[in-house]
Amino acid sequence: MIQTSDIRVDYGDVTAVSDLTLSVGAGEVFGLIGPNGAGKSSLIRVLATLSEPTYGEASIAGFDVFENRTKARRQIGYMPDAAPVFKDLRCWEFLDLFAASYSVSRRERHAKVEQCLEIANLTSKRTAMAGTLSRGMTQRLVLAKTLLHDPAVLLLDEPASGLDPIARVGLRNLLRDVASRGKTVLISSHILNELSEFCTSIGIMEKGHLVMSGALDDLVDELNTHRRYTVETIGPVEPVAVILKTQSGIRDINTMSERCDFDSTLNDEQIATLLAELVRCEVPVKAMYERRRGVEELMIQVGATEVS
Repeated sequence: MIQTSDIRVDYGDVTAVSDLTLSVGAGEVFGLIGPNGAGKSSLIRVLATLSEPTYGEASIAGFDVFENRTKARRQIGYMPDAAPVFKDLRCWEFLDLFAASYSVSRRERHAKVEQCLEIANLTSKRTAMAGTLSRGMTQRLVLAKTLLHDPAVLLLDEPASGLDPIARVGLRNLLRDVASRGKTVLISSHILNELSEFCTSIGIMEKGHLVMSGALDDLVDELNTHRRYTVETIGPVEPVAVILKTQSGIRDINTMSERCDFDSTLNDEQIATLLAELVRCEVPVKAMYERRRGVEELMIQVGATEVS
């Protein structure tokens, strides 16, 4: 549904996107992550047909975004960072205006507006002036506008930017619902944890390059050459460290009050044996579990910390 080949975007002497090739399949939720200035917005603007690259190819739902721009745009729902709204319009009027601009027929317009208000959980704000909405509700209104023409592909540029934690959770749940309706979603963010909970795949950008991409679990497994474990105890944890130091395949032991962390190359059976040894030695183990590296640690590990 989203395909690019060797996309490059230059702004004078600055290369914002460098020879980037990407493929996102139907029904995927693809998280594009990277620090501010990594080139995420420049890539999304190319996909949204709003700017032309220095060179390269891109298509949306099979339509070339340069040669078949009009057809590509019919497949795209684009939500820019901090998108403006017309503050002197009521929410339904704002959506009705854009439904008309999307060529939604007058007969279908009312039903489509009401449907998108419901999807965005804004039905109760139907007659409220857009200018009175909170930042989170404004983002939901813009997302409702993005869905009016039933696009196959959603391009969302930093949709959670500036939202408080509660509004961010609400937006995340809304995006989950949108994805469950079969849309292909590309969402950019530098707030890493908000993507890891609902993206099916991610791409990490640094200085205009796509450093790595793929299914989130696969990328984490690829980089997790050592598994990180935590043992929690009732009382002093030092006996755990003493036993761990006698075991092969264990390193980076770190103890704190009633907790011990360590890296391990042991397999599941060996970890089970280790736990049995701790119990045999009468260590009061409260819990023992693996701590998998998340998206944030993965991003730091591949070095995606610099801007273009």
